[in-house]
Amino acid sequence: MTDLVSSAVSSAVSAGPALAAAATHPDPAFPRFHPRPARGWINDPNGISHINGRYHVFFQYNPESARHRQIQWGHLSSPDLVQWEEHPVALSPQAGGPDSAGCWTGVVTDDGGVPTAAYSGVKDHGGHSQVVIARGSSDLVTWKQDGHVAASMPADPQVTAVRDPFIFRFNGARYAIQGAGLADGRAALLLYTVEDMNHWKYQGIWLTTADPVAASNTPAEIWECPQLVQVPVASGGSTWVMMFSLWLSGDDHEHANGVGHLIGSLTEDPVSGLPVFVPSSGGKSDLGRDFYAPQIVQLSSGSSPSALLFGWANEGPGRDGRRGRSQAEIDHAGWAGVLTHPRVLSVVDGALAVSPAPEVLAYRGAAVATGASGAVVVPGFAEVLVRGAADSSSSSAAGSEPVELVLGAGESRQPVFSGALAAGEELRIFLDASLVEVYRSGSVATTLRAYPAPGEEWQLSLPAGATADVWELTLPA
Repeated sequence: MTDLVSSAVSSAVSAGPALAAAATHPDPAFPRFHPRPARGWINDPNGISHINGRYHVFFQYNPESARHRQIQWGHLSSPDLVQWEEHPVALSPQAGGPDSAGCWTGVVTDDGGVPTAAYSGVKDHGGHSQVVIARGSSDLVTWKQDGHVAASMPADPQVTAVRDPFIFRFNGARYAIQGAGLADGRAALLLYTVEDMNHWKYQGIWLTTADPVAASNTPAEIWECPQLVQVPVASGGSTWVMMFSLWLSGDDHEHANGVGHLIGSLTEDPVSGLPVFVPSSGGKSDLGRDFYAPQIVQLSSGSSPSALLFGWANEGPGRDGRRGRSQAEIDHAGWAGVLTHPRVLSVVDGALAVSPAPEVLAYRGAAVATGASGAVVVPGFAEVLVRGAADSSSSSAAGSEPVELVLGAGESRQPVFSGALAAGEELRIFLDASLVEVYRSGSVATTLRAYPAPGEEWQLSLPAGATADVWELTLPA
C-alpha cells in the first residue's frame, strides 16, 4: 500500500480525543496511551493509511460487547501518531450482503483519488470469505457499502480457505495477495493482478509452506493477515519483508505460533511478467504470546522506503506465569483488545528490527529515576530505557543475569518479562496499565499482557552493570 494522496480538502474531525477519555476509565487495567474505544471488543488493525497528512487506523470491532461477534470496522485517526480522534463505525455488516456475517480484515488504498477499502466479507457464519469493496469520503469518515465483490473463492480444488486481502505495488503495477489454506494442510499465498479495483484477476497459488525457508520460519495451516512491504536495510538499500499471522486449527485467539516473517527478493518473472518472491531468511515477528494480526502500511517506497506496523494484543487467561482475566472478568470490564504502539521496521545484520515510532516519545513525562541499578520500582504508566553494562567485564557473571520485570510480591508475584542483556545493548519498555511492550535494539519486540491487582507494584531487576532511566507517561498538552 502506498501513501495515499487526495486533492480534496479533509473535512473536520467529528469525534473527541480518544486518549483523554481513557484517563478517567473506571477499569484500572484500561490502557491510557494506546487508543481504542472505551467499550467493546477490538482485534486486527485494518486499513492503516496516511491521507492529507493524517494517519488512519481501522480495526475489527464489536461495540456491543467484549466478545468476538458481528465484526465491524472501528476508526481512529491522528495527525501525529500521538493525539488520536475516535470516529463513528466505518463499515458494518449489511443484511443480505456478502458481509452479512462480518466485515473482516482488509486494507484501504487510493483508487484514482478515492479512498477504497478491500476487505474480507463473510455472508454466512462458517462460509467462505470474498473480497468486498467499499468507497470512502476524502476524510475516510463516511463510507458507501454497495456489496460489490471484487474476488470470490477461487475455483481451485486445492484452496479450502481464503482471507485477508493486502495490496502492494511493484514495477508500477498493482497486485494483491490473500492468505489461504490448502487441502493438503499447507498454508499458502494467493496472487491477484488488480488493474481494476472492482475486478481482481486470480493468478494462482504464489507461495506455500512447501518452501523450506517458509516451512521453518512461518509454520501454519493458514497464513492469515499476509503483508508484503519494502523496508530499509541499515547498511544501505532496501529489501522485501513478508509477514504472516500463523493460524492453526483450534487456536481460538490463543495463536500458539504467533506471527512470523520472511525476508527476501522480489523480481519479475521474464515470461509472465508477474512478481516472484524468493525468501532467504525469516523468523518470529514478536516474541510475546499476546501479539497477533499486525498490519503494515507502506508509507514510502523506492530508494528510501519506510513501513509502519500496528499489532493487536488480546486479553487472555494468563500465560507463562502471568495472571490473566477470565471471560466473566472481561465481560464485566466491558472491553477487550488493545492496539500496540506504531512500530517502524528495518533490517539490521540480515534480521528484522522493530522499534517504536519516534513520535511516541511525546508521551514521556517527568523522570522518576536516572541511572538506577539493582531493583527499581516502576510506575504503572511508564517508559523505561535499560542499558547493558558498558562491557562484559562490568558484570560478575558476564551478562548471565537477565533483566526481569515482575508484578507484585510474595505469593502473588508474577514474572512478566525476563530477558538477557548483552554489554552495550538497550531495551525500551513501555508499561500502560495491562499492556507491556519491550523493544530490543536491533531485534523484534515482545508484547505481553498482565493485570495489576490493587496495591501491586511493578519492579524491574537489573543485572550487574546495567542501568535504567524511568519516566512517567503523560498526555501532551
